[in-house]
Amino acid sequence: MRLVDYLDKGAQLGADAPCLTLGEADLSYAQVQRISWRVARGLQRAGLKPGDKVAVLSSNDAMAFATVFGISRAGGVWCPINPRNEASENAFVLDAFDCACLVFHGNYAPMVEQMRSQLPKLRALVCLDARQPFAPSMDDWLEGLDDAPLDIAPPDDVAMIAGTGGTTGQPKGVMLTGRNLEAMSALTLMGYPFEGRPAYLALAPLTHAAGVLCLPVMALGGRVVIMPKPDLGEFLALIERHRITHAFLPPTLIYMLLQHPELAATKRDSLQCFRYGAAPMSAARLEEALTKIGPVMAQLFGQTEAPMMISMMSPREHFNADGSVARHRLASAGRPGPLVQVGVMNAEGELLPTGESGEIVVRGSLVMQGYYKDPKATQEASRFGWHHTGDIGRLDDDGFLYIVDRAKDMIISGGFNVYSAEVEQALMQPPDVQDSAVIGLPDEKWGERVVAVLQPQAGRSIDAEAIKAFVKARIGSVKAPKQVEVWSDLPRSKVGKVLKKDVRTILLATLTREPGE
Repeated sequence: MRLVDYLDKGAQLGADAPCLTLGEADLSYAQVQRISWRVARGLQRAGLKPGDKVAVLSSNDAMAFATVFGISRAGGVWCPINPRNEASENAFVLDAFDCACLVFHGNYAPMVEQMRSQLPKLRALVCLDARQPFAPSMDDWLEGLDDAPLDIAPPDDVAMIAGTGGTTGQPKGVMLTGRNLEAMSALTLMGYPFEGRPAYLALAPLTHAAGVLCLPVMALGGRVVIMPKPDLGEFLALIERHRITHAFLPPTLIYMLLQHPELAATKRDSLQCFRYGAAPMSAARLEEALTKIGPVMAQLFGQTEAPMMISMMSPREHFNADGSVARHRLASAGRPGPLVQVGVMNAEGELLPTGESGEIVVRGSLVMQGYYKDPKATQEASRFGWHHTGDIGRLDDDGFLYIVDRAKDMIISGGFNVYSAEVEQALMQPPDVQDSAVIGLPDEKWGERVVAVLQPQAGRSIDAEAIKAFVKARIGSVKAPKQVEVWSDLPRSKVGKVLKKDVRTILLATLTREPGE
């Protein structure tokens, strides 16, 4: 399955059915097909060949996403560019991934103007919505081209090159094949409820998880409702207006949604599956969501290199057989999917038995082809014949996977390994806490001391000493934070993840070192 095959499959199920919805405007499957044929012809006329890389730089936009299928139709490789990145990072990505064409929204014209002198490999620039001094509009670029069916075979199976976050250096290009995305789509359809024609609400950036999560929806002829910017009030309104069946949000936005004044009044009976992922979710907040949002919450765990579905927890797995909440597994990341092999490995390449913690490793058709033009990084990530996620975890006797930390976030305090994710789970239980970050700072007595930075719920306050005592009573004195800071907000990445590196930098720069207790 190529990217465009999901569109064509949906069109077979109903060409006139709504495919992409933005505001009051609908594009039917037939209309998106016609756009894809014209975009493919435009790329062909511009001299691009099968296998060339075509980048799309846009916030969530129906025409931008329709263009992706034109790239696939032309045999090209889609390179999603994160509009929240700085110009310097996006310029690096466009050049490193050998992008020959850049399609962008007019909102980002100043960024493109700033970057284009650094991009000698670009042969075409196209603005989606308006003519620019240095680029034609999409309408101008497509002028004179018909929308007769066109399909050009790609030279290989690489469907897209997605950039890694770049938090540990320059972004790497993850080569995802049609087979990878087919495995992800199959796992999605196997692991979660899909009844009837789905309606998927895409608030998260289509340049990330929200984009590829559209594919299985389209394979069922479903509608993708696109939100151009985060707005939780509008998110709730759209659930009711379009009878949304499926949605995805990262935990941070779910925490905010749980406090939203319109949540209780919103009709949510259409929801079949409300997925969460991209970061660990507080078990306490998840239990709250099962009540306030409904018994529809569904976990996913993956990464760019093994997209989305390394492990899954369906809505029903959040409950015991008697209907009570399965509190004992709410902190898990679900079970490995049926098309994925998952293990826990030590530094010597040995797979560890059930219950022991080590690096989570994966193999199967979900795993990327490799990093673009980076054989050294590819070899490092695939040593011992498994893809290495960089996450520390364990498997329990029932086959559920628990992520205990990122390898780089583990704290060694007094000779003991302290997993920040476990401490954060405890910190998130008090109702006054909105979000948390746990890091290690140098300490003369302990080597590293456990430090917690907390963001309070709006209008509430946090008693640092009470928090220390609360956590100590639950997970012990070794893991309990020696230092608790309260900030109005936490530094976050472009997709809302807490940046622990920035938390550590701020603390080292502004706080005097406290003696260990």
